Amino acid sequence: MDKLDSSIIEILQGDGRASNAGIARRVGVSEGTVRRRLKRLIQDEFIQVVALPDPAKMGLHSEALVGIQVDPDKVDRVADDLAGLKEVTWVAMTTGQYDIFAWVTLESAEALGIFLRTKVGSIPGVRRPETFVSLTARKRG
Repeated sequence: MDKLDSSIIEILQGDGRASNAGIARRVGVSEGTVRRRLKRLIQDEFIQVVALPDPAKMGLHSEALVGIQVDPDKVDRVADDLAGLKEVTWVAMTTGQYDIFAWVTLESAEALGIFLRTKVGSIPGVRRPETFVSLTARKRG
């Protein structure tokens, strides 16, 4: 990855729908060059092309970061189980007080409580979850 790739990525971070022609004009190369660079960046998994919905507009009014303490020999399994849940947006294994952090989005605070009790709490190896409810988001993506 070089400066041109970084410039292309930066433009797409600002406008994910930027056209190849528009990007090419901004960075001073041909549209074909941008197209080839983007293809390689995606194939080599430097970037992903995704749609990032606004949870509230999707009817998901309760968002939370869940820190989870896990039995040491079950961290990978718990992370995989969490990643498979539709309510979970992302999962990260971490150091420190919590072994795993997961960001979740649900319809309501009541749905969040049910999710924590019936889904997170039932995963073998979960010792203790702690939930940090989001009050407002200032930046997404």
